[in-house]
Amino acid sequence: MNIMILGGGGREHSLAWAVMQNPKCDRLIVAPGNAGIAAIAECAALDIEDGTAVAQFAVDNAIDFVIVGPEAPLAAGVADDLRAAGVLCFGPSADAAHLESSKSFTKQICDAAGAPTAAWARFTELDPARAYIREQGAPIVIKADGLAAGKGVIVAMTEDEALAAVDDMFGGAFGGAGAEVVIEEFMSGEEASFFVLCDGVTALPVGTAQDHKRIGEGDTGPNTGGMGAYSPAPILTDALAELAMDTIIRPTLAEMVARGTPYQGVLYAGLMIENGIPRLVEYNVRFGDPECQALMLRLGAQSLDLMHACAEGRLADMQVHWADDHAISVVMASAGYPGDYTKGSVIRGLDGLTEDSHQMTFHAGTAQADGQIVANGGRVLNVTARGTTLREARDRAYRLVDSIDWPEGVFRRDIGWRALAPDTASN
Repeated sequence: MNIMILGGGGREHSLAWAVMQNPKCDRLIVAPGNAGIAAIAECAALDIEDGTAVAQFAVDNAIDFVIVGPEAPLAAGVADDLRAAGVLCFGPSADAAHLESSKSFTKQICDAAGAPTAAWARFTELDPARAYIREQGAPIVIKADGLAAGKGVIVAMTEDEALAAVDDMFGGAFGGAGAEVVIEEFMSGEEASFFVLCDGVTALPVGTAQDHKRIGEGDTGPNTGGMGAYSPAPILTDALAELAMDTIIRPTLAEMVARGTPYQGVLYAGLMIENGIPRLVEYNVRFGDPECQALMLRLGAQSLDLMHACAEGRLADMQVHWADDHAISVVMASAGYPGDYTKGSVIRGLDGLTEDSHQMTFHAGTAQADGQIVANGGRVLNVTARGTTLREARDRAYRLVDSIDWPEGVFRRDIGWRALAPDTASN
C-alpha cells in the first residue's frame, strides 16, 4: 500500500514510524515532513492546506491511503477533496471538523446531545463579553472560537485576567480565530485525553493519555502546545472510559449523524474528571501532540490497520491489542518558547541514540543545515520511551534527554508527576 501522511511535526513523525512498522506499507510519503521524518520516509514539499494540490499529488503518485495529521488541513476541507478524487482518507470532512474549528459549534452539539460540559456563552462584541465576565466573576475560561494553534484558551484566575483576555482576542491577538469568543464556566478536577476512532457508525476507543500544557515544572508558567505526555492515564479507568463513551462520545456522534455530517477519523476528547464524573472540555479532530507520540510507541504496527479500517468503515470488526505497558514523551523546546525563540541552534548527539520499539526521539521542529540537525521551531524534539511501569518509561526517556547535546533546549523534568510519587521532580 502506498501511503501519504500530511504534516511535519512530532505527531506526524510518530505516525510515520508506526505506519512503517506494518508490512502493508510499501511506500510512505510525508508532506512536508521534517529532518527526522526524512530519515525513514520520503518527504514532499506540498501546501497541505491546498486540497486540490494534495489530491492531485495523491493521484499522480498512486497513493492508496492518506492520513491527515494536523487540524488546519481538515478544517480547510482537504479530506473532502481527497475523497472527491477517489483517494481513501483518514480524517473528518470540513463540516465534521467544526468540532474543533468552532468552539461554539461543539457547545451546540453538546447541548443538543445532552453531553455534559461547562456552561457557556458566545460573544461577537467586546462590551457584552466584558459585562458577562463581571457578572460571572472568576475563575473563568476565555476561548477564541476558531483555530488558534492550541493557544487560544486563557484560564483566567482573576476578573482582570479575563477582561484582558477578551480585550486581546477582540483586538486581533489571535487573528480571525478570535473574532468570536466563547466564555465558559471554570471546571475543577483532573484533565485527561481520550482518543476514539469513529467510522461514522462505530466508535472504538484507542487510548488514553495526560499531557502537561504549562512550560514550567509543577504546571507553572504560560500554556504551550504541550511539554510532555504519558499513556495510559490512570484516572481514566475502564469504567470511567465507558461512562464517557455513553454520556459524551456516542451522543455526540449520533447528533453528528442526525445533522447529516457523520464523523470519520480520530476524535480526541479532552475531559475534566471530578468525583468520578467526566465532562467535556473540548474536542480535537486529530491525534493530540505530544499524546500521539506516546500512543504510537505503544500501538506500533496495528495503528495502520486501525486507521485503515476506520477509513473503510470496518471498525466493527476491529479491536485494539494493548500491551500492559506505559509510555512517556518529553518535549524539548527552544529556549524562550512559548514566547520569542531563536531558530538555527545545532542539536548534537542524536546519531548516537538507540531507536527501537522501546525508545524513539521524534522530531517536531527540526531541519537539516550544513549536514547538521538544527532547531526550526518552538517544540523541537519529542523524546519518547516505553516501560513495564511508568517510572521505568520515565527513567528511560530522561536518560535519552540527557544524552542529547543541545544547550539551547529547555524541557521539564517532571513529566508524569501526577501518576508518580510526590518526589518525581527530584528523582
